[in-house]
Amino acid sequence: MDWLQAVVLGIVQGLTEFLPISSSAHISIVGRFFGEDPGSAFTAITQLGTEAAVLVYFRKDIVTIVTAWCLAIAGKRPHSDPDVRLGWMVIVGSIPIGVLGLAFQDVITGPARNLWVTATMLLVFAIVIGIADAQARQSKELRQLTVRDGIFYGLWQALALIPGVSRSGGTIAGGLFMGYTREAAARYSFLLAIPAVLLSGFQQLFDIADDPVEPAWGPIALATLISFAIGYAVISWLLRYISTHDFKPFVIYRIVLALVLFALLGTGTIAA
Repeated sequence: MDWLQAVVLGIVQGLTEFLPISSSAHISIVGRFFGEDPGSAFTAITQLGTEAAVLVYFRKDIVTIVTAWCLAIAGKRPHSDPDVRLGWMVIVGSIPIGVLGLAFQDVITGPARNLWVTATMLLVFAIVIGIADAQARQSKELRQLTVRDGIFYGLWQALALIPGVSRSGGTIAGGLFMGYTREAAARYSFLLAIPAVLLSGFQQLFDIADDPVEPAWGPIALATLISFAIGYAVISWLLRYISTHDFKPFVIYRIVLALVLFALLGTGTIAA
């Protein structure tokens, strides 16, 4: 990986990670134009940059939740406390993607990254997100989150193991189907992603460190830093945007991108 490729992919990662349009799909597609798919390891590591943006942006919420959860474990705060419950729900919701990620790791890092699969998922989940957004009741807030809803949120997030689905798109669509507001669904999707992304990113980081071929540490670090800066700005923009707008522009974008990708694959312009 050269420096130009790192800059471009860092920008792409930062712009797409939190929007419901699939960052892994965009990284894979853009990477093909540089000659090859950067791979799931590069995607997972650069996600550490965007996840750092989540940690910084939601630092007060995270400190509050973690503190409350620890006090509850020590018996100094009731488990019915909203912040304590939210901490438990993040843990519960992280289980599905952890289990399925380990069980299907070979498929996720191999056949699932085929661009025909990516294009299909971009199109299918455009429809799913569109339906979820159109019928959204938007009547529930995060304080009403239950164990059942937490598990279902986790299952929706786990679908993002397939490039083209979108982690935020999957969890937000699931939240809308369950009656949560757009803001609540988006905020929980950010918090829910923290354990999965950090564990996956650091695992891949340690794996490539043991690779006999020296990784391009400089370009990888640059891409991760760029993704952090842009990702932070995107979080701020998205939370303001969805307070007054729906997800229709993202649905249209996904459909157009899927059709363009089908055309490029069908004509042999890029390799699957």
